Formats: sequence, structure tokens, C-alpha cells
Amino acid sequence: MDNLSLLWGGLESAVTPENLLWAALGVLLGTFVGVLPGIGPAMAVALLLPVTYGLEPTQAFIMFAGIYYGGMYGGSTTSILLNTPGESSSVMTAIEGNKMAKAGRAAQALATAAIGSFIAGTAGTLGVVFFAPALADVAVRIGAPSYLAITIMALVLVTAVLGTSRLRGFIALFLGLTIGLVGLDLNTGQPRLGFGTTQLADRLDIVVVAVGIFALGEALWVAAHLRRTPMQITPVGQPFMGKDDWRRSWGPWLRGTALGFPFGAVPAGGAETPTFLSYLAEKKLSKHPEEFGRGAIEGVAGPEAANNASAAGTFVPLLALGLPVTATATIMLAALQGYGIQPGPQLMTEQPDLVWTLLASLLIGNTLLLVLNLPLAPLWARLLRVPRPYLYSGILFFASLGAYTVNLDAFDLFLLLVFGLLGLAMRRFGLPVLPLVLGVILGPILESKAREALAISGGSASGLVDEPLAVAVYAVVALLLLAPFVLARLRPGRPRTDGRATPEAGERTDDGELVDR
Repeated sequence: MDNLSLLWGGLESAVTPENLLWAALGVLLGTFVGVLPGIGPAMAVALLLPVTYGLEPTQAFIMFAGIYYGGMYGGSTTSILLNTPGESSSVMTAIEGNKMAKAGRAAQALATAAIGSFIAGTAGTLGVVFFAPALADVAVRIGAPSYLAITIMALVLVTAVLGTSRLRGFIALFLGLTIGLVGLDLNTGQPRLGFGTTQLADRLDIVVVAVGIFALGEALWVAAHLRRTPMQITPVGQPFMGKDDWRRSWGPWLRGTALGFPFGAVPAGGAETPTFLSYLAEKKLSKHPEEFGRGAIEGVAGPEAANNASAAGTFVPLLALGLPVTATATIMLAALQGYGIQPGPQLMTEQPDLVWTLLASLLIGNTLLLVLNLPLAPLWARLLRVPRPYLYSGILFFASLGAYTVNLDAFDLFLLLVFGLLGLAMRRFGLPVLPLVLGVILGPILESKAREALAISGGSASGLVDEPLAVAVYAVVALLLLAPFVLARLRPGRPRTDGRATPEAGERTDDGELVDR
């Protein structure tokens, strides 16, 4: 009850006309910036940090909270409408959301993303209020072997379960892991895959890779088929969610929230892994698995909830440990220190007014996000009625702008072109792009945690399975990998060489042909 009374005091401090104005401004700016490909909430906070120097700490962080949640939702908007994730945590939303948009259900996809963001953000913020001390203690106890196991599970499951061919999936994954190796070795300082170029001494920014593979690759693919395919105006569809949409969304909202918050609260976590796992869980639990890959609303609701719950969870290590786990949290930590505030175990006792007002502002910003963006869903969806030449020329402009602003280096535009051509080639030869992006994101984490686990054990391989959680995760991975082979032998029909059963009547082959027996 003490926490509730403190939160109520924070709400009383935050709910003033002036503070509400700053929260609304932050939500609008965050949403607008999040819509631009390649410019996420971290860059928005960094760009707007100087603007807040004249504000009181409470007002500055109320505005930051709005930017944070607004940027998260903005990334889902561009993913759904343009198949162009504004940040890496919006990659999963693009898979089903863009298919829904092309089927005339963009407004429903945007609505379920907004409502899921509100539910997950509110539940995540309340989780920070009630469970921050306990979760921080648990997070500190989880070691490198468990992180390594969870990372491997995300890599293997997404590659093996998604797509029509395991071979193509693993080819794309190893391409991504190879791209993730670019840069200096953190232990030896030796350049890897740098080709004598100083700009490749640092690791490739995921924004440049994701925008190139998704945005530029999609634009080139559309341009290559533009003259052969008659121009079509994508229908906007109905502006509100129907009863069936609500029925199919509430479960993914809750499951995504439950899955995303713990990952955000764990140091070195982030929103990418829970969004990937949420998508897999919804595909397994859905009563309409045949719709996945063609526009399943569960594939938007679950990952978006996991994304925002994880975003709220990152405040646990930031406030309780002074440990930022995302780029945005890092910038917010720098801002806190700029005000002479040092996050850590003593923060809630030394600066209670600021902490509880910040947590209350997260609830307010999340509510304003829903109030402002839900009515705008049909308006956002009308972007799809812009003719394709104009639409994709705009995408190319903002994609180039987003890639250039990462490091303010023209070399990133060359990298954008390279990855755009790679994305075009992958679409041409049927390679899934998601395992590649996942390999780039999680590859460095995989390497870091593997080295940490081996260093702790003195180089012994037993250090990789030195925790019960790691053993349990590896057992789950092995079970899920072996299950298709066992099921393939139990099903009637000719076994397949890639470990999957022969398609039954009503299913589609790898070439997209409908089996009719």
C-alpha cells in the first residue's frame, strides 16, 4: 500500500496542466519521429535533450516518457504501413502488420498495436512500481550461461519455425551472424571483416542494416516489378476493430505483456528477443495458424505488447541499479546524471518525488498515446492510398535520412545501398529476411555472453551449462528441434529431407502450390 500511496502522490504532482502539456508534446514528437525509418526513440531523446535544459527535472522526464512510448508506437506504424521498421524491436510487427495493411486491414493493425501498447505499458509501469526491488535482485543473479542459452533459443526457434524451408532460414541466419562480426574484436582489438576500411572498425549499426534490408530492399523489389504489375491502390478498410478482432487480440496482449516485462527488467535484455518469442508463441497457440504469414492479427498484438512491456521493464535496472539496457535508457541515464541524480539502490529514498512522478508520468504518457493515436489510425492508414512511385520515393528519402543521421557519415549511405541490394537478392531467391536481422542483433550478444561464460569457467565448456536455467532452456530447444522429425515419421505420407512432413490436403508447398488430394 505504501507504493500505491507514493504513486498517487506522483500522479498528483504530474497531473497539472503544464505537465500534461509536456507529456502530450512528448507523445506527439515521439510518434512523429518513430514513424521515420531509422530514427527511433533513442535518437529522438538525444536530439531533444538540449531543449529540456531549461526545464525542471520532473517536466523533462515527463516529456522523455512521452517520447519513449510515442517512439515505440511510431515504429509500429511504419512497420505496418510501409513494411519498414523504425527500430529493431518493430521487426516482428512488420511481418503480419504489413500483410494486414495490404489486405485492407491497416486500421485494425494500427488499432491493435495502439491498444496493446497501452495495456502492456500500463501493466509494465505498475510492475515497476510493485516489483522493482525483487526483479532487480533476480536480474543480478542471472548469469552469462542463462543469457547465452536464451539467445541461442531465440536464434534457433525463429530460424527453424518461421518460413517454409529450414535450409533457407539457416542460410539467412548465418549471413546475419557474419554481418554481426564486422568490427574490432572486443578482446584482441583485431579488425574483423573490415577490408581495410576505417569506417568498419565499429560494429555495423542495426538501423542501417534493418532499414537497408527492409525499406530499401522492399522499394527495389517493388520498382523491379512496377511496370509488370498494374498499379493498385491498397484499400484502407473499416476504421475500427470488430468483435472477432477483439476476441483474437486480448489473449496476445496479455501474453505479450507477461513475456516482455521480465526481459526488459533483466540487464542486457531488450525488446528484440521477447518480440520474437511472442510471435512464435502466438503462432503456436493460434486457432488460425494458416493466417500467419498472410496477415494474422495475433502476430501484431502479441509482439507489440511484448515490445512496450519490455520498454517499461527497462526502468527496473535503470532506477534500481543505475544500469541502462537500451540506447534510450542510456541517454536517460546521462540526463539524470546531468541533473546531479545518480540512479541506484538509494535513488528511491534520496529522490522519491522525482522517481514517483516519473513513474506516474509513464502512466499518463501511455494513456495520452492511446487517446491521441487511436482516433488517428484510419488517417495513418490513408498513407497507403498514395501511388506507389510517390510512396516509395518518400520511403527512400527518409530511409537515407535515417541511415545518414546514425553517424553523420556518407559511408552509411553506401552501406544502405549494399544491404538494399542484399535485401532485393534475398527476396529474389526466397531467403527470409527475419533470421538475417535477428543474427545481426543477437550475434554480438551471443559472442559476448559465450566469452563471459567461458572466462568464468576458465575455458571449460561446462561453464556454458553451469546454471539450471541454462540447462532448462537447452532442453526446450532440443525438444522443439527434434519434434518435427518425430512428427514427420508419425504422419502418413512421404517423409521430407528437411525434417518437415509432406504437406497434407489444403496445405501449400514451398512453391506456394495448394495440395489437393
